[in-house]
Amino acid sequence: MKTLDVTIAILLVVGGLNWGLVGLLNFDLVAAIFGPMSALSRIVYSLVGLAAIYQAISWKAIQRRWGLAFATR
Repeated sequence: MKTLDVTIAILLVVGGLNWGLVGLLNFDLVAAIFGPMSALSRIVYSLVGLAAIYQAISWKAIQRRWGLAFATR
């Protein structure tokens, strides 16, 4: 499961960097690499979206797997 977690984290970083470039420079790196709304671009966008959904749904389980559960004091 940790491999999946790392893959998801990488996809989220890619998505975050791409959105940062869009917001700051009006430059879509994914579209520049794979073509605007090409099949590959749509796959990358879809994978990033699915990664975000996975991360949101399984946040607590990921913390437990990685031993990052924060104790309340």
